[in-house]
Amino acid sequence: MYVRHALVLASAVVALTACGGTSSPEPAATSTAAVAAATTPPASTPAAGLTITDPWVKTTKEGMTAAFGTLVNNTDAPVTITSGTSPLSPTIELHEVVEDGGKMVMRPKLGGFVVPARGTHQLQPGGDHIMLMGVTEEVKPGARIPFTLQVQGGEPLEFTAIGKDFAGGEEDYQPGHK
Repeated sequence: MYVRHALVLASAVVALTACGGTSSPEPAATSTAAVAAATTPPASTPAAGLTITDPWVKTTKEGMTAAFGTLVNNTDAPVTITSGTSPLSPTIELHEVVEDGGKMVMRPKLGGFVVPARGTHQLQPGGDHIMLMGVTEEVKPGARIPFTLQVQGGEPLEFTAIGKDFAGGEEDYQPGHK
């Protein structure tokens, strides 16, 4: 009986905080949850199980840039990301970095990104990433960039990535990069 009452109380607290009620102060635990909900970008996920952690975009003045983070699949089946969109760029491709003829080259990833069941898929400089071409505005540190990733056979994943300065391993996401 206690568990049921606790669940009902927790649901009521979540519902009231989501509605933005301001008539009374919230307890510290609820306040932390409310702050996390308010600062965490919403994500619609297939089977309520695909998320992205620590999404960020490399800052740039113009041209090309890339987005990174860790895709997390909490379902019992693999999930495939097939494409992406963002108001920041008219053209987005899913890319990988591979060795070709003794050189590391960036190219579109055929078949998309597969996130294993109950696993993760790292998007990182020098590896798989979301490539944005012809960005429409400067990306400054702290900028909030919305994204939608299309999921094969599922609901899209929507998230917001944060602009971040990154020198890294001299990756060049500008035209003509080989």
